[in-house]
Amino acid sequence: MRKTSVRLSDGRELIYFGDVPQRPADYQDRRQLPRVHVSSQQRYDPLLGEWVVIASHRQERTFRPADDQCPLDPSTADSWTEIPAPSYDVVVFENRFPSLGAPLPDDLGMGTPADSGGMLAQRPATGRCEVVVFSPDHAASFADLTPGHAAIVMAAWIDRSTELALLPGVEQVFCFENRGREIGATLSHPHGQIYAYPFVTPRTSRMLAMSAAYRQRTGLNIFDELLAAELSDGSRVVAAGQHWTAFVPHAAHWPYEVHLYPNIRVPDLAALSDAAKHEFCDLYLDLLRRFDRLFDTPAPYISGWHQAPVRQGRAEFALHLELFTIRRASGKLKYLAGSESGMGAFANDVMPEAAAESLRQAG
Repeated sequence: MRKTSVRLSDGRELIYFGDVPQRPADYQDRRQLPRVHVSSQQRYDPLLGEWVVIASHRQERTFRPADDQCPLDPSTADSWTEIPAPSYDVVVFENRFPSLGAPLPDDLGMGTPADSGGMLAQRPATGRCEVVVFSPDHAASFADLTPGHAAIVMAAWIDRSTELALLPGVEQVFCFENRGREIGATLSHPHGQIYAYPFVTPRTSRMLAMSAAYRQRTGLNIFDELLAAELSDGSRVVAAGQHWTAFVPHAAHWPYEVHLYPNIRVPDLAALSDAAKHEFCDLYLDLLRRFDRLFDTPAPYISGWHQAPVRQGRAEFALHLELFTIRRASGKLKYLAGSESGMGAFANDVMPEAAAESLRQAG
């Protein structure tokens, strides 16, 4: 997979993946942009034991521009965008309005939260946020890609996950896509994002804690046992291949939610075999197209890769992808009620077995 790194006019890195354009260095960013200044903080919540990022500069980020002013389109003679080339396969670049990326102080330690202020602990929110542009076609979606083009996206995810994990202070890398205005996506061009966090996220921390407790109690791996239980039951399996299994979880939080696991546990994307990478592209495209056939309009969704942290739980954690939509029926969205937003106690409107059957029929 060809990879070419260039710099935008404000110093941000942009990386072309694939064969288009043939000579990326020929296309310079003709805009005169000021340097990006990031002043994000991460503040510790001692009651929940988790970090919250404060990124007030993101109030000025691009918000639902007109189609002819999309910053993710290829550049033309009359329109200069974030991507200088007139065409491309897949592009990754540093976000112009990142949540993470404040300068790393020389004396920043990775000790306990009390090391930096006790009950009112805070630090600069170091890390990196990148944008992954899946296609030059503004009107397309990931589901419209060919398996070969999806393989380029997969190569970009793996490359960036590996490189970002090496940055100072990065503890976890998360590749994800928000698709649809209902989800909150502010750009309609097909794209995703990658966050390199300076901490292990709350959801992953909880998975690791449950995994450790299960191992201590049974001597077994909780991810392996969960996949085996879903396969044995079978009622919620949506699609299965030689290397992957897609199922609606027994305790699904969302109306239509699918988890996609490799059949052989690995900690992260880089550890996948070539055969598993190849099969993923076909299976994932099939899942996305099933989601788009559920309703009378394409489903808004969130899709994200859950990878092991950089330095914790790598022997226990299982790479998997979680895909869900907030649409519960045609013309109806699932809004989080007070008990869900306020207390984190989910109540699903759709039986997981019924959701799985609908997704199977949409194949």
